[in-house]
Amino acid sequence: MPKWAAGLSGSMTKASDHWIATSPMGKVRVYFTQKNSFGVIDHDVVLEDGKRFHNPLRVVPNGDGAEVIFSLFRQREMSDGEFDRDAGMVRADLERLKELLEAESDSK
Repeated sequence: MPKWAAGLSGSMTKASDHWIATSPMGKVRVYFTQKNSFGVIDHDVVLEDGKRFHNPLRVVPNGDGAEVIFSLFRQREMSDGEFDRDAGMVRADLERLKELLEAESDSK
C-alpha cells in the first residue's frame, strides 16, 4: 500500500494485530480484515486521536485481470469540497495502483 496509497505513503510496520503506518496524518494504525479467498481487503485506519475510518476494498476477478473496488464514505462533518478532494485522492491512488500492476504484468 505505501507504493500506491498516498494516505499510507510512509513505511508500514507490522504490530501484533495491526500495522503502523507513517502518513500525512501522522502515525496511524491499520487493521485489515482476516485473510480470505474472496478478495476482501477491508481495513480500518485509526488516527492518533482515536478517530476510526472504515475502508471497504475488494479485488474481484474479471477475465484475465481483476477489478479493484474501493468504497469512499463521506464523513458527516465533510463539506462538498472536502469530499471531492478525498474522492480525487482515492482516484489518484487507484490510478497509481493500476499503473504499478500493469507495469508488473508487462514485465512478465
